[in-house]
Amino acid sequence: MNSNDRANLIKRINTLEGLTDKERSALLGLLRENKTYGLVWEDKPEVVEERLRDELPILTEVPERAIISEDKDAPNHILIEGDNLEALATLAYTHEGKIDIIYIDPPYNTGNKDFIYNDSYVDKEDSYRHSKWLSFMSRRLKIAKKLLSDRGVIFISIDDNEQAQLKMLCDEILHNIDFVATIPWRKRTAKSDVPHYLSQDYEWILCFANKNFLAGLQKETRKYYTSSDFPNRPWRIHDLTKQTTALERPNSFFTIINPITKEEFPANPNRTWAITEETFKRYYKENRIVFPGDYDFLKISKPVLRYWKEDDIAKSGDRFGYTSVSSYMGDSVGMTQDGTKDITNIFSEKAFGYPKPLSLIKYLLNISLPHLNSITILDFFAGSGTTLHATMQLNVEDGGHRQCILVTNNENNICEEVTYERNRRVIQGYTNSKGEEVAGLTKNNLRYYRTGFVGRSRSMQNMRKLVNLATDMLCIKENLYTEQNTFGGQKTYKGVFRYFDDGKKQMLIIYREEAIDELVDIIYDMDISQPIKVYVFSPSEDPWEGSFDDVSDKVELCALPQAIYNTYRRILPKKKDAVVFPEEDVLATTEKKEEQFNGMLNFEYNEEV
Repeated sequence: MNSNDRANLIKRINTLEGLTDKERSALLGLLRENKTYGLVWEDKPEVVEERLRDELPILTEVPERAIISEDKDAPNHILIEGDNLEALATLAYTHEGKIDIIYIDPPYNTGNKDFIYNDSYVDKEDSYRHSKWLSFMSRRLKIAKKLLSDRGVIFISIDDNEQAQLKMLCDEILHNIDFVATIPWRKRTAKSDVPHYLSQDYEWILCFANKNFLAGLQKETRKYYTSSDFPNRPWRIHDLTKQTTALERPNSFFTIINPITKEEFPANPNRTWAITEETFKRYYKENRIVFPGDYDFLKISKPVLRYWKEDDIAKSGDRFGYTSVSSYMGDSVGMTQDGTKDITNIFSEKAFGYPKPLSLIKYLLNISLPHLNSITILDFFAGSGTTLHATMQLNVEDGGHRQCILVTNNENNICEEVTYERNRRVIQGYTNSKGEEVAGLTKNNLRYYRTGFVGRSRSMQNMRKLVNLATDMLCIKENLYTEQNTFGGQKTYKGVFRYFDDGKKQMLIIYREEAIDELVDIIYDMDISQPIKVYVFSPSEDPWEGSFDDVSDKVELCALPQAIYNTYRRILPKKKDAVVFPEEDVLATTEKKEEQFNGMLNFEYNEEV
């Protein structure tokens, strides 16, 4: 039995009705006995997953919470309030393969009311404690994997309660992604009141990354020279000797003669030249040998080798100018007490327990893809919102344009009163705990969303509702939020079509297919520099291509809701069998059929969906 067969059998056992918990555990135990390596646990159903069998998640903006910068080039950050499994499903449509860095700090499952499963705390006495946690993490990591770009990396903070299980879980789920390191993070100084008098002061950060990921820190750039003989080719020098004897390298034990001055430079018998005489002649013809006296600004006493900067860049690629980093971070990245200070400095009180320090998250973001500063970052256990705060600070420090997406539920109003409020103050400015005014990081946009749902059965009514409610998701997907009230002189109608244009790109969303012909006429007369992204309602996968034939070079078409269905089909649990009543579907199909356009301008529409 291969791993896929085993996984399918485990799923069947977990969903099989009529079994007691003991019987189910016994069956899984038999499978466990036969498994030679890896994790086996009893998958515990999760309420949110069961809901996703009946309903599809969508995102709806809360416009009154939007913080919009006066800077038109400000990065767009996103905060999603809702269960992170629901939110991840929506991001699978908007950001599949687009996330460069994921950092998460999930519940550690300590048994001390830090992990809620199906609205109940999981305590140490729960015999399914680890199974529940693994089920919880497995569902989310499977989707998170799909979001990573080909250069993407995921960091997961964890402590000893689940570190071993998490590593094995990631090995299974992220099997085609490289395990990079387990990074120790010192959370506190040693305590004396601990079992066995051994203070466990460290937590761990697991790091997995795709093949094109690069970690590094900027290093001091090598000294390059420019000279009149090579005005457009910066170069550096390098020692031409090697720590080898004449006996070890007889071919490198020779006298170099300057062809111009005839000055001789004999080899040292205990430190020969690094090249042979034949190589020296070739290098000299290639202008790669520099002699004493060739340049007044060089103080050298023997020949050296010249390296061109262009060759260094070609050889190093994205690593040029960066040095590798150790998995040992040291104490400079801060401890838990520093995270608490960060929070109290903003709120003048401890508004959140055990926050990660800002300096730690900044460090992880800074060493990840250091050659790029216009990347997308995701934290779907956002907590106090440190990851967004760190993102905005890094952008200020290096002029970057990083975008950050946060996801958290609103348990105890954490999303509204901590995650959002913290970053609102960071953007708009605040008074710290010392009474000092802290200037805001104003060149940032923050938009607030909540998860919602549409029925999963594919009635015409649900299909139209999904397309109408998908507008905010499309704006996120295209990173385009500037809505216009006209399109080519035609007034837009919320229930018919909407148009977005930020001066760089354009998006047209057509909710009623009856509007296509008039919109095609408008597009035909438009002078555009790049194709308009057109999302159009269609009951099939065909985005009415035939209707757009005359403007095919001016549009990029996408049929909705099929594109969303295709994504959800790949990631959501299998839907329950449902009956669509014929009369309901007919009503949805023919809604307002007779009172439509009459030239679109006279269309009577209903903005409610």
